Amino acid sequence: MDRDQRGVPRREFLKAAVAIGGASALSACLDREEVSVPTGTDDPSSLPARQHAWNAHAARDDAGNVLPPRHHVLLHFDYDGDPEADRATVESALRSLERAYEWSNDGLLFTLGYTPAYFDALGGPPAGVDLPRPEALSDLEDPTLDEPAAILHLASDHAQVVLEAGEAMKGERDTANDESVDAALTDAFSFVERRTGFVGTGLPADNQDVDGVPDSEPVDEDSPLYMGFKSDFEGSQATEDRVTIQSGPFAGGTTQHVSHIDLDLRQWYEQDSREQREAKMFCPVHADEDRIEGTGENLGDDPQLDDSPPAEQTAREDGIVGHGQKLKSVREDGRPIILRRDFDSTDGGRAGVHFLALQRDISDFVTTRDAMNAEDISSETAVGRRTNNGIRQYLSVTNRGNYLLPPRDLRALPTPEGGDA
Repeated sequence: MDRDQRGVPRREFLKAAVAIGGASALSACLDREEVSVPTGTDDPSSLPARQHAWNAHAARDDAGNVLPPRHHVLLHFDYDGDPEADRATVESALRSLERAYEWSNDGLLFTLGYTPAYFDALGGPPAGVDLPRPEALSDLEDPTLDEPAAILHLASDHAQVVLEAGEAMKGERDTANDESVDAALTDAFSFVERRTGFVGTGLPADNQDVDGVPDSEPVDEDSPLYMGFKSDFEGSQATEDRVTIQSGPFAGGTTQHVSHIDLDLRQWYEQDSREQREAKMFCPVHADEDRIEGTGENLGDDPQLDDSPPAEQTAREDGIVGHGQKLKSVREDGRPIILRRDFDSTDGGRAGVHFLALQRDISDFVTTRDAMNAEDISSETAVGRRTNNGIRQYLSVTNRGNYLLPPRDLRALPTPEGGDA
């Protein structure tokens, strides 16, 4: 196991440091992580025009799948100022991060997004963008609706980076990666809340001593996510082009949905067999034909769901419908219409997921979620019992929020018309 001289697993320590946050956690993390982080650039034109353009700068596995950054922080902010007066300050803060860190997993990837409430306070919705206020998306959920003014998503393979960048943007540090920080977001915004998470081989196993994960059945050491399977197949993701707004003043941006979901994995691991978990996560055919090895690395860059039978068929015949199998119905040109950048979490002391999705329109996310809910399928019966409807029964949505991620040149306090930025 990845341990240092103090006996605590290094991966577990770094994840805990991110979750705790603050100057003391950062100091301890800098002492333990001992990495050299590449610096960024003074030339904004060398960076992608799209804030969400991460894939060309991310690490990839042997099959070509994008490997998401391992550590994540979500910072919520409120705003009641004058955008015209504060816009230069916000841009200076963000440029400080770009000078301090390379735009990559090894450095820092980040986005700044705005809620419908932010735009409403300025006079109306963002022009040409499908950005409704968040709402419950199932009769089985009663989530808190997150409506801060803005959300900053920080992501890096290094815990010290997201800790340090977060502290700098909250005005708690005047340097980042030994580069000066000219402004903080809190010079314009007021800080509201901090949420954290992680994704990657070994991190869920190192952080399973929380509510929702059974002691009797540990998470696989090789799993990148709590539920035991990889999910970042290239073939199960929309492209960045597909989720990019194509026209109007915010062309080049995207919309973002962020939900927090509590996981209850006691039945998942203690009662369901490995075969049942494969059937519910992918498709009953995957389980019947023993297609999946370990966490699914053998599947390459595609979950191989193209030949799965219709969900209604396995609901009738087997009483089981796979999560991935259901989502086949909302593909476009063979690919999903949302780009997932979700990550696990131990916020609040229990196993959870921050489900972060990018899409051209929020309606694309709603369509995808409706397919996952599969209300018509879950009401059917098969061989005398209620249908096992994918992984839905193990998930409880606690929060939902919708955001616009403007293109980079409009990211600093945009107006609803997209001008003056």
